[in-house]
Amino acid sequence: ASAYSRDWDYKKFREIADSIGAFLMCDMAHPAGLISKGLMQNPLPYCDVVTSTTHKTLRGPRGGIILVGKDKENPFGIRTPKGDRLKLMSELLDSMVMPGIQGGTLMHIIMAKAVAFGEALEDSFKIYAQRVIANAKALSTKLIEFGFDVISGGTDNHLMLIDLTSKNITGKQAENSLELAGMTVNKNMVPFDQRSPFVTSGIRVGTPALTTRGMKEKEMISIAEFINEAIKKYNNENALKEIKNSIKDFASGFPLYSELIKN
Repeated sequence: ASAYSRDWDYKKFREIADSIGAFLMCDMAHPAGLISKGLMQNPLPYCDVVTSTTHKTLRGPRGGIILVGKDKENPFGIRTPKGDRLKLMSELLDSMVMPGIQGGTLMHIIMAKAVAFGEALEDSFKIYAQRVIANAKALSTKLIEFGFDVISGGTDNHLMLIDLTSKNITGKQAENSLELAGMTVNKNMVPFDQRSPFVTSGIRVGTPALTTRGMKEKEMISIAEFINEAIKKYNNENALKEIKNSIKDFASGFPLYSELIKN
């Protein structure tokens, strides 16, 4: 699911869960930032529990959140210590997290989360989220033009899964080659993959970080060209170094902290 490039029909999942008496939980770690601005379906009205990281598209520090929509009695029959009632889901989650698995409080991380949540409430964050999706669509379209097999034929969110079988290169080889060329992706299993999870036949590529640096659809054309060249020359270390130098020049136009550079 973390490499799924389309949206989810949570209402349908709810119907399926109800039909068999199942508990429905969703991890929205990847699309949380896009969901927060209404650009993808919201799982909270349909799922019993929703979890997410606070980084990825939400663009905050590393961490996690657990959400419950309408609180209700837990379906597992777990009762209070006195046994007089069933515990609410919120109580059950609280008791599981602390003191069960939570460590010491990191106040600087709490502050960073607050900043990230504040940014996500701003109108500018919706523009960012829209650009993330637009960039992903532009990148996947160009990669398809280069003959890459993008699973599902495109994307509706921030990422794409690419099957490299037709390129005669494994996901591990592609990951390593792109790293040498200055691009970070991760190897990823593809549907019906015959290779092991440690090798894989595909890679997963996303656009949130590129978008944060100010890149738009026209830059995605260049990114696709870099990826295409690196994959074609994956066993040529000198060529990969040349691509890396080109990427350094390209990326210098999109500094991470432009305000500091100006000052």
